[in-house]
Amino acid sequence: MIVVRTKDATLVVHTRRRVEQNGDWVPRDSTESWDPRATAVIVCDVWDAHHCLNAVRRVEEMAPRMNEVLRAARSRGVLVIHAPSGCMAAYEGHPARERARTAPTAANLPADIGAWCRRIPAEERVEYPVDQSDGGEDDDPVEHEAWHRRLAGLGRNPRAPWLAQLDALEITADDAISDSGVEIWNLLESRGIANVVLLGVHTNMCVLGRPFGLRQLARHGRNVVLMRDMTDTMYNPARWTFVSHTRGTALLT
Repeated sequence: MIVVRTKDATLVVHTRRRVEQNGDWVPRDSTESWDPRATAVIVCDVWDAHHCLNAVRRVEEMAPRMNEVLRAARSRGVLVIHAPSGCMAAYEGHPARERARTAPTAANLPADIGAWCRRIPAEERVEYPVDQSDGGEDDDPVEHEAWHRRLAGLGRNPRAPWLAQLDALEITADDAISDSGVEIWNLLESRGIANVVLLGVHTNMCVLGRPFGLRQLARHGRNVVLMRDMTDTMYNPARWTFVSHTRGTALLT
């Protein structure tokens, strides 16, 4: 997704898709009008810490603008769903957590909506654009080691140090909190939400693969888009395709 603006209480959404044309994949822009009350934004894994220090730096740089986006969406009636995976204990009893947890079970609940989705058929037709086999970490080795020592000193697991969502992103009582594909699907269905915007980190891992991520929602018929300038990737420029991190992110989005 490129831009979102409002007109007469309707969200005017400019989208870009890649379509096959003469054996190649080319971008195609289009414009859609969405009812904000039938729209949700899912904030994927914007954690308060990460095992990659450079990933933390990039998220902290992006977070103030992301919070502005969420405020604007919320003010227009869009449901904001915060999804910091593995951090639900931090929100026990929060009204936003209860909203997701108690959503009624949907009649059309997909059997696999609680599972990761690592690939969909459309991906079989293209080459994955980057090598992320090393996890995509691009830290300086000395800084990386110091960062892990710091995390351990704080009593956090250096390989999985997240405990909550980054504080820079506001959570209101009108929002929802969940890291469950089942809960989020039930919530979307119970509120008649047809359109979903995903933002957060990281596009090539969590945003694509989570049970509430791009692949699962797309394969089950939800109208879902990625907000391209409000996400990041885990990509190490020392790996193929040997381009900058910024360029690697662009290749994935």
